Amino acid sequence: MKTLRSLLPADAVIQFVIRLGLLALLVLWTFLIIKPFIPILTWSAVLAVAFYPAFSWLAKLLGGSPRTAATILTLVMLGIVIGPAAWLGLSAVDGIREIASQIGTGDLALQSAPEQVKNWPLIGPQLYDFWNLAYTNIRAVLREVTPYLKPLAGYMLSFAGSAGVGTLQFLLSVLVAGVLFPYGPQLADAIRSFLFRIVPEQSEHFLELSGATIRAVSQGIIGVAIIQALLAGIGFKLAAIPSAGLLAVIVLLLSIVQIGAALVLIPVVIWIWMDKDVAMALPLTLFFVIVGVLDNILKPLVMGRGLTTPTIVILIGVIGGTLAHGIIGLFIGPIILAVAWELAAAWIRIERAVPADVGKSTTPAIDATLQHL
Repeated sequence: MKTLRSLLPADAVIQFVIRLGLLALLVLWTFLIIKPFIPILTWSAVLAVAFYPAFSWLAKLLGGSPRTAATILTLVMLGIVIGPAAWLGLSAVDGIREIASQIGTGDLALQSAPEQVKNWPLIGPQLYDFWNLAYTNIRAVLREVTPYLKPLAGYMLSFAGSAGVGTLQFLLSVLVAGVLFPYGPQLADAIRSFLFRIVPEQSEHFLELSGATIRAVSQGIIGVAIIQALLAGIGFKLAAIPSAGLLAVIVLLLSIVQIGAALVLIPVVIWIWMDKDVAMALPLTLFFVIVGVLDNILKPLVMGRGLTTPTIVILIGVIGGTLAHGIIGLFIGPIILAVAWELAAAWIRIERAVPADVGKSTTPAIDATLQHL
């Protein structure tokens, strides 16, 4: 088989290498320029795809006015980000800084058993003694472990410090998404044309699968988790629970990784019944029960189809996205990994469904090249 150098003149080979090098340099330089904006552009695209059905419905309701619909939807999203989301984020930052400060100074401690626990019927005295025993032992353990946790305090403070940048990225993403809404069909055609050059037979299928996965994860997982966290945060504030914002963020994380908010809500309900009177504890308990089962009600309504992405992929997306892009990566990480997983799974299914002919190329151009060589 002849080599490329034997088929082409020396000057042609040199020109080919130079052009290839310049193209690689251009691609690398372009990537370096847009690298700081990748999280913003990615989240903007996710928002545009996730909310495009709502934008389309609103545009039709307004008599076919896409720009007005995009403006209204953008203002609504900005109100959500600037209002409840900003309040939740700032509260969480205060809680993280407080814990990081306690770890740094070695003053991390737990709360001792409240006196009113003694008055509980049947189990009150035993529970009070057990609580105090556990409190004493855990406090002693924490005194020994706290010096080793000090490096963690630095990471926590760094994460809290990125909250302002993350909030700004959210705001810019919403604005960019609002600009993208009216150009949805043109952008879809451009992506379709790009996919056609990579996977000609499956370009339409992969485009539909990507859009469906983005909507399923962003609405059925991220969206429901945000709603649960916001409602839980409101309940924590009404109950005057310390570090309410931080607890709401933990609810958000647990909901995203499909563990559920019960790990936080159950201890909170127990604390409420120990600290509040019945008139206050009963409605708050009913409220938290509704918040806890909210995902089981909303997910079947908004996801539309069953999501086949494993929970471990979502978890890796949450952790990896947060480490790579900060707070905004918490949301775009699982979405991007879910899309990649679904596309890879679809590609594998297609390859298995179409048996390959051994020793025969399916591309006439490759056959002709091999014959020529």
